[in-house]
Amino acid sequence: MATLTVLKFDSPTGAESMLGTLESLQKQELIKILDAAIVTWPMGKKKPKTRQLHNMAGLSAFQGAFWGMLFGLIFFIPFLGMAIGAGMGALMGAFVDVGIDDKFIKQTQSAVTEGTSALFLLSASAVQDRLATALKGIPFEIISTNLSKEQEDRLRAAFGEEE
Repeated sequence: MATLTVLKFDSPTGAESMLGTLESLQKQELIKILDAAIVTWPMGKKKPKTRQLHNMAGLSAFQGAFWGMLFGLIFFIPFLGMAIGAGMGALMGAFVDVGIDDKFIKQTQSAVTEGTSALFLLSASAVQDRLATALKGIPFEIISTNLSKEQEDRLRAAFGEEE
C-alpha cells in the first residue's frame, strides 16, 4: 500500500536535503520511493516553486497531472487543462479517496509558508523504526499522511512528534 506523507521544513532547502537522504535510505531498502514532489518557498517570493521528481521509473502523465492538480488546489498555482465547475467536484472526490480532503489542504496551506519547504512523498515498504533512527536529528514536521489515525499516531511517535 502506498502512503502519501507531507513533511515540512523550516528552510527553503530542507525538503531537497531530506529527499537526498531518503534516496540514500532507499538504497539500503529501508523505504521505497514511488514518487515525490518538492515545494520550496524562498523568502521574498509571492508564491512557492514546485518540482516533481522526474527520474522515477514508470513515471506517467497521470502522476504529473496528479502533482500539478494537487499543488494547484493547495497553493492556487494555475495549471493547464483544468476544467472549472463540475470537473473540480470530480477531482476533489478522487482526492478524498486517497486521503486528500479539505483538512489536508488547509493543514498544508497553513504550514508551508514563505521561507519554508515541503516534501510530498509517495512511498511504500518503509521500515519505520530504522527510518526513525536514520532521520533522528533532522528537523522536520509531519504535516499530513493518509495513514489511519492509529498508524499516523505510531508514525508521529516514532519521529518524536506529539499529536
